[in-house]
Amino acid sequence: MKWDLVIFDLDGTLLNTIEDLGAAVNHAMEVEGWPLHSTEEYRQMVGHGIRNLVMRAMPADLIADENIVDRALASFVSWYTSHIDVYTRPYEGIVELMDALVKSGTKVAVASNKFQAGTEALISKFFPEIEFVAVLGNAEGVPLKPDAAVVHHILDLCDGDKAVMVGDSGTDIRTAANGGIASVAVTWGFRPENDLVTAGATWIAHNTEELKALLLP
Repeated sequence: MKWDLVIFDLDGTLLNTIEDLGAAVNHAMEVEGWPLHSTEEYRQMVGHGIRNLVMRAMPADLIADENIVDRALASFVSWYTSHIDVYTRPYEGIVELMDALVKSGTKVAVASNKFQAGTEALISKFFPEIEFVAVLGNAEGVPLKPDAAVVHHILDLCDGDKAVMVGDSGTDIRTAANGGIASVAVTWGFRPENDLVTAGATWIAHNTEELKALLLP
């Protein structure tokens, strides 16, 4: 099948961001004197926006206090903004895949739950030659995935092109379903394959060659 538009998740799909995310949250935890977490633990916490990430890492008995959450979140954002690309890198073959899609005439977009400024910074750094029809992170007043608002917005920009969403989590798969489009789940990200199958992914890709075959048959 030839797609007019491919909507990509960012973290765990295009970029391996987990070490920088974990380091930033651990910085916020350390500032407050709270327990730190491992990279593997953070793999299960990410994907639902930075506020939820920080809350999941905090001591459970403190998350009801909005002032404490705000303080920890501010520490996270300050550190992450200035250390956003220390360890972060594109997954193997992703840059080449994006280039091939664009050269084939396929439109590409990003729909992330990462805050907007962080999303734009990473896309600008790692994909400077790729022309995206939209690069959308979480912004004030915009619901997080799996709400399909971001998908609908991108489809409106592209006049309802035949689209597919690519992501590494059940959140991405449900976002696609809620938006009425197909999905490809990739297994190199932050969630195990059985989670992606359970979420109802249309297809599964285990590497970028398999993904390319699905997107550019």
